[in-house]
Amino acid sequence: MEPFNEKVVYENPLLSLRVWQPIRKDDDFTNWHYHRQLELLYIIKGKLDVDIEEESYHLEAGDIIMIGASQLHRDKSVGNLDYIVLQFELEPFFDQSTIAYMRYFSETENSLSQANYIFQENSKVKKQIGDFIRELHHEADRKETGYEIAVSVLIKQILLTLLRNDHRKMLAEQDDFDRLRLKPVLDYVENRLTDRIQVEEVCRIANMSYYYFVKFFKKTIGMSFTEFVNYRKIKWAERILLTKDLSITEVGERIGMPNMAHFYKMFKKYNDCSPKQFQRKMLDWNRQ
Repeated sequence: MEPFNEKVVYENPLLSLRVWQPIRKDDDFTNWHYHRQLELLYIIKGKLDVDIEEESYHLEAGDIIMIGASQLHRDKSVGNLDYIVLQFELEPFFDQSTIAYMRYFSETENSLSQANYIFQENSKVKKQIGDFIRELHHEADRKETGYEIAVSVLIKQILLTLLRNDHRKMLAEQDDFDRLRLKPVLDYVENRLTDRIQVEEVCRIANMSYYYFVKFFKKTIGMSFTEFVNYRKIKWAERILLTKDLSITEVGERIGMPNMAHFYKMFKKYNDCSPKQFQRKMLDWNRQ
C-alpha cells in the first residue's frame, strides 16, 4: 500500500498543534504515512511497536518517541494501548529572537528520529518531557483562560530540554556567530513586513553576495529566505484578519502581497484554508 499524507486538523486555528489521547486495541495498526508536523508519542499503558523509515522501536509505559516532519512511519499496538499523541508545526513557536534555533529541528543534517537516543539513555529527561506532554494535553483539554500561553510555553520547554540534552549532537549545531550575522537581516524583515522586501537590499545589509547569502541563510535558519519572508508575512496577515476590519484585498496589500493569487496560495500553504475561511474558523471558535 502506498504511504499516505496525513492531514492534521487543528482544533484551535491559532494553535498549530493537535494533542489527544486515543485508546487502541490489540493488533491495531496504521499503515506507512507522513505529515508535515513533528510528532511525539507518550505511552501511558500498553505497548506500541513503531517503524520510522528503516528504524524500529518497541515502546512500553513511560516511553516516548519523536518522529520528524514528513518522516515515513507506521505503528502497531500490542495489547490495549493508552497513549498521548502530540503533533505540532515548529514555525509558530519561534519568534524573531529565537527563529535561528528552529534549524536544530529542521532536519537539514539528521532526521529527528536519530535524537530518540535521548529518551533511551536519560530516564530523567524522558520523565520531564513525559510530564510536559501530560500537562500540555491537560491544558488543551481543559481550555482554561490563557491555556494557549501555557501550551506555547510547554512546547518550548520540550524543545529546550531536547536541545540541552543532545550530547551526541544529532540536532543540527551552528555557530552563535552565524546567528549574530543574520540579526540585522531578521530585524530588517520584521520592520518591513508591510513592504516588498528586496533580496538585493538584504544582501547589502548582510554584506554578502546573493549566492552566498541564499546558502548561508538556509543553512543558519533552516528555511530559505523567501520562505521565511512569506511565513512572517502570513503570520502578520493572520493578526490583521483578526484585529482589523479590512477586506482580503486590503490585507494582501497591507502585507506587501497585492497579487491575490500569490497571497491565497501562501496563506493556504501555512493554514490549509483561505483567509476568509480562517476568519470564519476563528469566529466559530470564539463562539464556543
